[in-house]
Amino acid sequence: MKKIMSTCLLAAVLLGLAACGGEGAGELELTVFAAASMTEALAEIKAAYEAGCPGVTLRFNFDSSGTLLAQIREGAACDLFISAAPGPMNALEEAGALAEGSRIDLLENQVVLCVPDGNPKGIDGFETLAQALGEGGVLLAMGSGDVPVGQYTRRILIYCGLDEKALAAAGCVTYGSNVKEVAAQVREGSADCGVVYRTDALAAKLTVVDTAAVEMCGRAVYPAGVLKDGENREAAQAFLDYLAAKDAMDVFERAGFIPVG
Repeated sequence: MKKIMSTCLLAAVLLGLAACGGEGAGELELTVFAAASMTEALAEIKAAYEAGCPGVTLRFNFDSSGTLLAQIREGAACDLFISAAPGPMNALEEAGALAEGSRIDLLENQVVLCVPDGNPKGIDGFETLAQALGEGGVLLAMGSGDVPVGQYTRRILIYCGLDEKALAAAGCVTYGSNVKEVAAQVREGSADCGVVYRTDALAAKLTVVDTAAVEMCGRAVYPAGVLKDGENREAAQAFLDYLAAKDAMDVFERAGFIPVG
């Protein structure tokens, strides 16, 4: 009975949020551009939100934050943007593309080092990885330059005193266009190790051998903001408010995200 009452209460809250959106009755499609690392968590949230908000459909576009930023700049329709790093959101804010006061730091992730089943190269941490890369005996999967997880990885390499260009020239690095591609390379064993977010390691059931400290690459903060020129600004703000509330945050935490305190 408590579960039924809770479900009814959730539906009432969601319907109220949709009403606050001000778009009126009928079908409403909300377009959300989100970092690829949010795929699993937002899929679960979508099911709950749409069940409680008849007439509202969430349409997600998942990719690297840099790719999503480029699509928005090129005129792609987007109501809400959630980035895996502050840089892409900063670019939109500086261009005046965000609805005033809508930007928040929604979540935080952790940057981790993971290995395939069996860990054939015996990589047990960033220190071991740095030594193996220096000797040319390991293949590291990382995100490309416009991908936030790739930018975090580059900072880790610099912290370890390694030259990414030299490593790439020596055939010690392979790139993915988003974090899901990096995780897939590790899962398939086509790379000896990879740097991804903890959420993606959990989703892909990868073995995590180390977590990057803040001094190695900074904090992986996920900002979110409503697009000023989006067709459904008020509904987008309502959905963002829901994402920042307890029910959605519980889903995010189960996926491995950390609420921003």
